[in-house]
Amino acid sequence: MRQNTFITLSALVILTFTQCGKQAISEKEILRSDLTMLAGDSLQGRETGSEGERMAGDYIISRFKTLSLQPKGADGDFRQAFTYKPHPPIQMHDDGDSVSMGMAIVKEVEGHNVIGLLDNHKSTYIIIGAHYDHLGWGDENSLYKGEKQIHNGADDNASGVSAMLLLAERLSKRELNHNILFMAFSGEEKGLWGSNFFCKNPTISMDSVICMFNMDMVGRMKSDSTLAVYGTGTSPLWPAALENANDDSLKFVFSESGVGPSDHTSFYLVDKPVLHFFTGQHEDYHKPTDDAELINYEGILLVADLIENLVVEIDDDASIKFTKTKDQDSNDSPGFKVTLGVIPDYLFDGEGMRIDGVSEDRPAHSAGIIKGDVVVLMGDHNVTDMQTYMEGLSMFEKGDSTMVSVKRGEETLTFMVHWD
Repeated sequence: MRQNTFITLSALVILTFTQCGKQAISEKEILRSDLTMLAGDSLQGRETGSEGERMAGDYIISRFKTLSLQPKGADGDFRQAFTYKPHPPIQMHDDGDSVSMGMAIVKEVEGHNVIGLLDNHKSTYIIIGAHYDHLGWGDENSLYKGEKQIHNGADDNASGVSAMLLLAERLSKRELNHNILFMAFSGEEKGLWGSNFFCKNPTISMDSVICMFNMDMVGRMKSDSTLAVYGTGTSPLWPAALENANDDSLKFVFSESGVGPSDHTSFYLVDKPVLHFFTGQHEDYHKPTDDAELINYEGILLVADLIENLVVEIDDDASIKFTKTKDQDSNDSPGFKVTLGVIPDYLFDGEGMRIDGVSEDRPAHSAGIIKGDVVVLMGDHNVTDMQTYMEGLSMFEKGDSTMVSVKRGEETLTFMVHWD
């Protein structure tokens, strides 16, 4: 019954998009329809290898077909299959202490990328991608501690897939000097499995790819219209091209590194210029509360506007120079054994580390630190940005205590933090 309901709804949405009516459907309504479908309970969280992932892939393929995209997966299909083997489960003693994994049998799981081509009959390609998998009923990456619930992943990453579909619609109406490959990756939550597989088993010549744009969590733009753009150091072209593509609607926070926790990393590692777009972390990340009613659709439209303008901005470039970056996830990044139990505001560009969420019963919450506080001092270590915050954490171990100073509005407050 659940599958039949999905097929009926999917057919209804497709019919709505293809009918000629007296009143045109707005882009916002199309975004909402796509995102609500992908983040609906009927897909059960779209975990890689699940029936929900297959149903989500079916929906994306149906939308690709309405947009007249050509299949560019394996063997003339829209899908490209890959397999992965999850980590074996850790068995527990009755007292809660973990034991070795032993001889646990773990079966391979088959996931699928979904790939559609806007064929402009050119020799070069721009890749626009977004992952469509999520955590199902809550896998090992869930941050939710209650009874199992569906993790719909509206922002993560139905938002990026919906934006990708909108860009396919828009760019299909333009005359461009590059083909556009639209890719919905699976296995991202498991460790970039789908994008990594594609880069090792491409369905087009990777030599013909001039760049890759990735959208992951673009659905919760804040009121100041700040957009994080990662990978700006992967080509000397990017900073100026981004500024030219922005119509003053967005405030940028740039990060040069080509390495990060999303699918652009796979393409950077095969020497492709990349850009990754992200509207920021929030308290619903990897929880069942990441639902469609919390999405900022106007913000997604602003991201789509930027990427469309960017594609036009680079349209006359036959190639884009690639440059290596100093990756923030490299071995010289500070390691740490403790955390405050907070969600950093990655879009904050002021002095200090602003907190975007506080987990209950963790050190920051127990000390009295709240969402919106800006950490400026840990012990005698000044915190001026994310890097110095991480350096500060690396100085402490379990059992330590320290004073943490924060800016709260115009006040500076100091709290004692304990790591038990």
